[in-house]
Amino acid sequence: MEMNQTQRLPVPRDIAWAALNDPELLRQCIPGCESIEPDGDNAWQLALTAAVGPVKARFKGRMALQDIQPPESYTIAFDGQGGAAGFGKGVARVSLAPDGDETLLTYAVTAQVGGKIAQIGSRLIDAAARKMADTFFVRFTEVVSGSDAEADTEAANTDNDASGQADGASTAGEQQEGKRKRSWTAWISKP
Repeated sequence: MEMNQTQRLPVPRDIAWAALNDPELLRQCIPGCESIEPDGDNAWQLALTAAVGPVKARFKGRMALQDIQPPESYTIAFDGQGGAAGFGKGVARVSLAPDGDETLLTYAVTAQVGGKIAQIGSRLIDAAARKMADTFFVRFTEVVSGSDAEADTEAANTDNDASGQADGASTAGEQQEGKRKRSWTAWISKP
């Protein structure tokens, strides 16, 4: 399986780099991720549950960063075992390029799967991988930008309220969003 994509992140490159190297933040953003534990220098043990077509399994694996060039790029080598469901292994080359106040993240993944998962067929595997990647980037973008889809929807609904309470609720929503941005930026900037 091969997958290449570019994502626009609404934050400067140094903030995107710090976020991509924060195991707790990644745990929150990776679909089905249960844990990420350190396993040596620039390596982690992961546990996650994933479904590919009719096959759903809990995978345990290892992820290691190689060819690290902060804040521009690195390579992720990964492998995981899902018991009878099969295995997955591969590499992902990730690069970050500044684009004004934003960052362009480009990745290229080459992976192999085996076992029951491989019997499902490449179209379902590719679709499941793209869905996981899309879900990850939606969550990741929300976290690094300090936005929350529910809060944004709520604020939009409040703005449309004709009762005259919209101005106060909207201001409170803006203050809440600003507070989240500041607290996340301070948290990610900690040494």
